[in-house]
Amino acid sequence: MVFDALVLSLPTRNSTMRMRVWRALKETGCGVLRDGLYVLPSGTPGSAGLASLESEIRSAGGFAMTVELKPKTAEQSEDIRKLFDRTQDYGALVQKVAAAKKDLPRLGARKAKTAIDRFERAVARLGEIDFFPGQGKLQAAEAVGALIRTYDETYSGTEPRASKRRLRQLDRAKFQKRTWATRQDLWVDRIASAWLIKRFIDREAKFLWLARPKDCPRRAVGFDFDGAEFTHVDNRVTFEVLMTSFGLEGNSGLALIAGAIHFLDVGGIPVPDARGLETILKGAKERARNDDALLSEAMRIMDMFYSAYSQEKT
Repeated sequence: MVFDALVLSLPTRNSTMRMRVWRALKETGCGVLRDGLYVLPSGTPGSAGLASLESEIRSAGGFAMTVELKPKTAEQSEDIRKLFDRTQDYGALVQKVAAAKKDLPRLGARKAKTAIDRFERAVARLGEIDFFPGQGKLQAAEAVGALIRTYDETYSGTEPRASKRRLRQLDRAKFQKRTWATRQDLWVDRIASAWLIKRFIDREAKFLWLARPKDCPRRAVGFDFDGAEFTHVDNRVTFEVLMTSFGLEGNSGLALIAGAIHFLDVGGIPVPDARGLETILKGAKERARNDDALLSEAMRIMDMFYSAYSQEKT
């Protein structure tokens, strides 16, 4: 086994440089063979950055040299491999995930989802510098998977089940100046459906966010929950059902958006721009004080996507 090694000596008075170098070495996952001697397995993404780090240190008046390190025996190779043991890092992460799992029910759906995203990123970052993965990586992945299942059991119980009813064309005139109701804590399908309603179906629509679908007022038009007037049908998500019900399937810009919404809501074939849309909506959700603020921000986001898709087709 071959390793790349960086031998360095930093200027004692340049604390900024020392901190920058320390962070760079930590991010690449370097093992510390001794003070001033850092190693990485050859061919790893971080090893390519050792040369640029060498150049930076030299420019700052320090000493740095990148060399190839070839252990002579299997025992020596094993000693160096131990420098990259991430067991403790994974163990600390698993403990944090376990604590979050206990707190999940009281966090609320939004904060709980944010916590899950943070743990998924942490596992991914640790995996990037885990050059000799073992049980620790598997245990961390299983812990995050269990956290996601707990989230689904706690917060996704009201996700609509696909019905088998036949879709029919509806008169848009009968759905004007109405109150439209859906589940609170908006996300992709509900956000996009509310935008579609406001822009293409009922421009004077008012929205009601329900803590429980059974609390939907009788005169309100429900969408995206079990028993709602508009919800999942067969393999169509609510956004697609609304498009079909109101004769909007011929709109090429909406059709492209529908593909992204379908993929993000129920999976299937990946769609270009879908993850980008999801990322932007996540940012809007993080900043929004409530669902009204989120929809206000999302309206502009969806308008931009629609404008871009429509221009693309034109």
